Amino acid sequence: MNSATLGPIARGGIIAAGEGSRLRAEGWRVSKPMVPVLGRPLIEHALSRFRAAGIRKLSIIINETSDDCGRWLRDQAGDLDIDLVVRTTPSSYASFRIVADRLAGAPAIITTVDSILPEDDFVGFVAAAADFSRDAVVLGLTDHVDDDNPLWANLDSRDGRIRRLGADHGSHVTAGLYVLPARRPADPPAGFARLRDYLSWLVSEGYPVYGRVLPRTFDIDRGHDIAAAERMISGKKRTSNTL
Repeated sequence: MNSATLGPIARGGIIAAGEGSRLRAEGWRVSKPMVPVLGRPLIEHALSRFRAAGIRKLSIIINETSDDCGRWLRDQAGDLDIDLVVRTTPSSYASFRIVADRLAGAPAIITTVDSILPEDDFVGFVAAAADFSRDAVVLGLTDHVDDDNPLWANLDSRDGRIRRLGADHGSHVTAGLYVLPARRPADPPAGFARLRDYLSWLVSEGYPVYGRVLPRTFDIDRGHDIAAAERMISGKKRTSNTL
C-alpha cells in the first residue's frame, strides 16, 4: 500500500436520520430508510452496496421515530458489525458529524440512505477513492441532475479536484457519497445547518476535496424518484443477463 494515499477503506457510515417529509406527503407511512425500491427498503440497498465493497464495520444514524428501521436492522443485518445511533438531530450536518466522529481514525465512506446506485458503481467508487492522497476528501459526483435543489460542483478535469462547490451551476452535482481521510479536516469555527454548507466551506478553505464521477445515481425524495430508480436497476439487470 502506498503510504501517500488513503489506502483501503474498511469502515462505512449511513446517514438515515431524515424525516422523508416529501414522501410522507405523497402517502408513504414507513420511515424513510424503509421506503421500498423494487421491494427492498432503502436501508437494505445501502447495506448490500457495503457488503459488495467488503465493508462490514458500519455506523448508522436513524431518528427516534424510525422504530421500523431499528427492528429491521436487528432482524436482518446480523452479519455486519453495526454501531447504531438512534437520535433525532437538528440538521444533516449534525447527523454527518456524529457518524464521522464514530468512524474516526481510519479512512471511511459515508453515504446517505436515499442515494440509489448500482452496486458495481459503488464498489468502483470505493476502490478509486483509495488511490487519492491520504489527506483527501472524495465526493461522489454525477452529471445526472434530477433534484429540486442540487449541490453543484465545478470539477477540474486535469486533476479531479473540486474547485468550487455550491454555486448555482457547475459541471456535476454531488451524489450522496463522502470519503473521509483517517486524519479528519479541522473542525469549522462554527456549526452548519446543512451538510452542503460544510462541504462548500471545505472547498473554499482550500482543503483537498476531490470528485469521482459516477455514471448515474438517484436521490429518493419523491415517488417519481422511486419509479426512475427502479427502471434503472431493472434495465441494468436485463443488460447484465444478456452479456
